[in-house]
Amino acid sequence: MPKGPICLLLLLQLDGNLKRYFELNSKKNKYWKILLIVFCFLVSIVAWLGFSERGLIHLYHTEMERQSYIVRIRQLAEENQTLLEEVHRLRTDMKYIESIVKEQFNLIKPNEVVYRFNKAKTRNNGITTITQNAKHIDQKARSKKEIGSDGDTQ
Repeated sequence: MPKGPICLLLLLQLDGNLKRYFELNSKKNKYWKILLIVFCFLVSIVAWLGFSERGLIHLYHTEMERQSYIVRIRQLAEENQTLLEEVHRLRTDMKYIESIVKEQFNLIKPNEVVYRFNKAKTRNNGITTITQNAKHIDQKARSKKEIGSDGDTQ
């Protein structure tokens, strides 16, 4: 049995196939190595653009802060406009000044009467009722009307 030459032929054939296999793999390996290097380079650039001090995340936070400042500026501009309108009304409108004085300083004109009522109390079922002071004032007003309509002294 010629085992030796057949094994040798198989080895030579296998050796040739191995050479071709390694030649093909070396070309594929070069391709994959270049692709891997390019991929690593791109990942590092994306990471730098995204997470650096001047990166996209910092840009996003800066834009959000800018938007909040714009909203605050609009609010302050509206508040400023209302204050300017109030100043103008205080300088020109005497009825407005009078109403402010009455509300804030509780001042009245001569021969003017101010009625003050206590806050309404609520029953258990939620219906508001007039307080005792309001009832008393209402009764006084009715009695004055009755006296005035009878012709008696006022």
